[in-house]
Amino acid sequence: MTTVGFIGLGAMGRPMAANLAAEHEVYVHNRTASVATEHAAAHGTTAVDLAGLAPVEVVITCLPTTAEVLEVADELVDHLADGTRWVDCTSGDPAASVALADRLAEDGITYLDAPVSGGTDGARQGTLTMMVGGPAEVIEELDHVLDRLAERIVHVGDVGAGHAVKAVNNTLLAANLWAVGEGLVTLARSGVDVGRALQVVNHSSGRSFASEVLVPQRVLTREFPATFGLGLLAKDTRLGRDLVSASGARAPVLRLVTELFQVAADELGDDVDHTAALRLIERWADTELS
Repeated sequence: MTTVGFIGLGAMGRPMAANLAAEHEVYVHNRTASVATEHAAAHGTTAVDLAGLAPVEVVITCLPTTAEVLEVADELVDHLADGTRWVDCTSGDPAASVALADRLAEDGITYLDAPVSGGTDGARQGTLTMMVGGPAEVIEELDHVLDRLAERIVHVGDVGAGHAVKAVNNTLLAANLWAVGEGLVTLARSGVDVGRALQVVNHSSGRSFASEVLVPQRVLTREFPATFGLGLLAKDTRLGRDLVSASGARAPVLRLVTELFQVAADELGDDVDHTAALRLIERWADTELS
C-alpha cells in the first residue's frame, strides 16, 4: 500500500481518486473543501488541507490548467519530503511542465507529466490511457499506483512529452468534431437524412470517435451532457497551437481549429460540453442536426 495525495476532485479526479482508494491510502484535497469531505465519506479517503499532504509518498494533481498546478506547488512543495513523486494528470503546458520539473527536482521531488484520455467513463472504470513524460525507472516504480487509474500507460518521452501528446490529441479531437459537424450540416441542407448518412460514414473511411460516439450520443440526441467543458478543449487547442509554433512546424489546420474553438467558447460559454461547439455550426447554417 502506498500513501497517495490526490489534488483536484473534478469530473475526472473524483473517480480516479476513488479507484486509488481501493488499494492505497489516499488523502484528498480540493479547492472547495466540502468536495473533499464528501469524497472521504463516500470512498474512504481522508480529506486534508495542503499541509496535510506532508506524509504522502506520491502526489497526483488533476486540475484544469497548469496555472492551478503551479499555485499548488507554491504552497505544497515545502511540506513534501525528499523522494516524493509528483504525477501531474492535468492537461497542461509542456514548456511549463519542464520548468516545474526542474524546480521540484531542487527539493528532491521527481515530476512526471501524465495526462489521461478516455473521458469520465474511463476514469470511473479505471480504463484510461495515460501518456507519461519522465524517467522510465520512476514510471516503472509507480506502476502499482498508475495501473489503478489507467489500462494503457505509455511512456512517450522526457518530461513535457506527455503534455505535448495530450495537446495534439485533443486538438485532433477538436478537428474531427468540427469537421463532422460541418459535413453533416452540409448533408442536412442538401436534403440527406443525417442519421443514415452517419451509418455510411461510420462504416467508411470518414469515421472517427466524433462520428461514431460523440455526435450520435450527444448532438443528435440534443443532450450535450456536460462532461468535458468547451473552454477546456479550447485551452487544449491553444496548447496545441503553441506547440506547433515552438516546434517550427507548419500546421494550418491545427491553427484554424484553435481559432474556431475559441470563437465557439466565446459564443457559447466555457462550461457547456465540448460537443456543443456544433451548435455554432448549426447557427451559422440555420440548420439543426437531429
